[in-house]
Amino acid sequence: MTILARQAGIAYANAANYREAKDTIFALNDNIKRGGEYHVFIAQSACISDLARVADAAAQTTSSVMITGESGVGKELFAEQLHLRSPRRDKPFVRVNCAALSQSLLEDELFGHAKGAYTDASSCRKGRFEMADGGTLFLDEIGEIPLELQAKLLRAIQDKKFERVGSSETISVDVRIVCATNKDLEQMVKEGKFRDDLFYRLNVVPLRIPPLRERRDDIRPLADYFLQKFSGETKKNFKGFTDDANEVLYNYYWPGNVRELENSIERACVLGTPPLISAQNLQISAVDAVDEESPVERRGFVPQSGQTLKDAINEFKKYYIERALQKPGVKQAEVAASLGIQRTYLSRLLVELGIRQ
Repeated sequence: MTILARQAGIAYANAANYREAKDTIFALNDNIKRGGEYHVFIAQSACISDLARVADAAAQTTSSVMITGESGVGKELFAEQLHLRSPRRDKPFVRVNCAALSQSLLEDELFGHAKGAYTDASSCRKGRFEMADGGTLFLDEIGEIPLELQAKLLRAIQDKKFERVGSSETISVDVRIVCATNKDLEQMVKEGKFRDDLFYRLNVVPLRIPPLRERRDDIRPLADYFLQKFSGETKKNFKGFTDDANEVLYNYYWPGNVRELENSIERACVLGTPPLISAQNLQISAVDAVDEESPVERRGFVPQSGQTLKDAINEFKKYYIERALQKPGVKQAEVAASLGIQRTYLSRLLVELGIRQ
């Protein structure tokens, strides 16, 4: 069995019809039931299939993996799939959100503490490194880890040894590291906000999960999956989406990615009336939908052959400003504020780019 992202994609693409495809995807859940919950990564886009092949190879090793991508694309779920596909699948998969804790609390969470390390430390406590021994430690939001703590983290990853807070006893562990971030760590390295040696130790196998707008082939299977999920939870028998709902789903920009799509389908199931979800149920504004015919969006903001950089930038500016001006009754001052520019500069751009309001 290959990684589920590829399985689900192939299953969906090869199915004879929508119902067969959906049944095939959901059947994949039975292969990896863990902890009373189902875990599945649904996709049919070529980019995710390519990513899945890399992940399959990486899963069989102990090399560190860095998963990057915008918020909501599924970085944690992909990390979990790496663990489930690895020889460590029967060992712990331990998560740590590096953005949720202060430096002192994060150090304690990662490495634990000895008895007496703090005033109220009446007993020793294991950290996440010890809890993950033999398994996988997932460091989410790794870009948020304080610079002062990065040296100790590097040693623990590199030497597989560390000391609990308040102790001189060295503890050895066998932990596979998978981390995730939505930040540009290379830029942070250049700015001195992230250690270069830690970055290279973590970035052995880089995996970038594209945003949903760059893999629109995944929108429909994901929407179908969430529809079935929330139809059951709301006890409503939805059969699918209206044509206008499908159009909005495909054309919307999805800044919140898969997480936003899931929330939108859940809301639609709560507010909608069977048998079909309408565009109105989705509550996604039409002005926020991406124009499918926009040359900028269609090319993914990549200049055409022979196009100068200046022309490409102006094309992007025109597209972005026109999209902001589409809202009924919107004023130039409001548009300028939303774009983070001065109103006088916006007025000049309207003339230079030939934009009519």
